[in-house]
Amino acid sequence: QVLLVESGGGLVQAGGSLKLSCAASERFVSIDAMGWYRQAPGKQRELVAVAPTESTATYYAGSVKGRFTVSRDSAKNTVSLQMNSLKPEDTAVYYCYAVGRVSILGNPDSYWGQGTQVTVSS
Repeated sequence: QVLLVESGGGLVQAGGSLKLSCAASERFVSIDAMGWYRQAPGKQRELVAVAPTESTATYYAGSVKGRFTVSRDSAKNTVSLQMNSLKPEDTAVYYCYAVGRVSILGNPDSYWGQGTQVTVSS
């Protein structure tokens, strides 16, 4: 069963904007953190942004700081990534990420969405 569902990827010209959204399944009994990773062809998956909770500081990779904004709604178990001033080097598959529990007695675990393609043309 898919526990994280992303939407909003696509093709955009350099300098443009896209917004990615991710919704977590109701199977989660708690979520500690949500965020986004990305993986470009031939490269390792890298952390883009993470929001531990709505009230604590978010983290951004240096390459996206000032251009991307991560927003989390803990009540709805959703997270979004607003991407502005996109560059060709932002081209990658973007994965929604969550650390949480699907069982009251279970330990926190990491979960991934299926990924959504973002392509930025020059």
